[in-house]
Order: sequence, then structure tokens, then C-alpha cells
Amino acid sequence: MKQQAALAHSPEHFKKVEIKALGFWIYLMSDLVIFSILFTTFVVLGHNYAGGAGPKELFSLPYLFVETMFLLISSVTYGLAMVAMQDSKGKSVLIALGATFLLGAGFVIMEISEFHEMIIAGHTPQQSGFLSAFFTLVGTHGTHVSFGLLWMLIMMYQVMTKGLTLSVRSRLMQLSLFWHFLDIVWVGVFTVVYLTGVI
Repeated sequence: MKQQAALAHSPEHFKKVEIKALGFWIYLMSDLVIFSILFTTFVVLGHNYAGGAGPKELFSLPYLFVETMFLLISSVTYGLAMVAMQDSKGKSVLIALGATFLLGAGFVIMEISEFHEMIIAGHTPQQSGFLSAFFTLVGTHGTHVSFGLLWMLIMMYQVMTKGLTLSVRSRLMQLSLFWHFLDIVWVGVFTVVYLTGVI
């Protein structure tokens, strides 16, 4: 046990953690580039309705407000998980991650429901440049949130089985950056895609 603890705090272990953190930052920057391209595409195609429905006919701001609150509050609960992690309170970390997962899952369910209703009504990506750009941008964000939820489940399992080791703490911090990044992207989506279109 002492040997494992010594290895966990060895210079080699810290170096591996730092390399993984650098790799994660490179990934996050590539995601930023992808979303920048998708936002630019939406701005270019956002008014190409091809005689079909536009934002005012398709979007409901009260519904979107609830959806947005789910994701923004999940950032707060994840922040509480990080505070608990700093205090080495494993049980509190799990409770906060569980709350974050439920809020994130609620967001994804609402987004899938929105897509389903639009497609059933005939408002598909093939109908116009606006809808094509909309489904691509919002769908890409939703896919990222879904993978974040999967990652969160894995981290909850690791906290339960391994405890708050240095490696687990590092992964929780990386997931925190990823989750908050998605919240920032969603604020942009809500403003550029939904709010600007309806108003």
C-alpha cells in the first residue's frame, strides 16, 4: 500500500498526469475550432429558410429557458463537486456528480424531444440551409453533452472504487473544464440561434 502511494506521488507519475492534461487541452482547443466553424456556418446560412419555417415558428423561448437552466445549474452542481473534491469528501463528490448527471440528462432529453417534434412536423435538415446549420450545430453540442454524461458515469464509478486519488482528481478536473466549456458554448447557441432568431 505504501509502495502504491509512493508511486502515485513520484515525479514520473506527475509527469504522466501533466502530459495527459496537455493532451486534453489540445483536444479542447480543437473542439473550440469545430464549434467556431459551426457557428460561422450558421451565421452564413441562418436566414436561408427556402420558403419554409423560421425561428419564430419553430422555437419556444419558455421551453428553451427551462432547457438552458438545466445545463447552467448543472455547472453549479459540478462546481460543488470540485469543492467537495478539494475537501476530500468522496460521498459529497458523488452526490454532486449525481445531481449534475440528472440535470444534464434532462437537458439532453429536452433537446431530443425538440428535434423529434420538428422532424415529425416535417422540419428536417434537408428543408433549408437554416435547418441544416441548426441541426448540425445544436446536434453537435448535444452529442458532446451526451459523451460528457457517459464520462461522468465512469468518473462516479472510479470515485466509488478508487477513491479520490491523484489520477481521479486529474480526470475530474478535466471533465470539469469540458463541462463548463459546453455550458459556455450553449450560451452562445442560445443567444445566436434561438434568442436572436425569435427576437
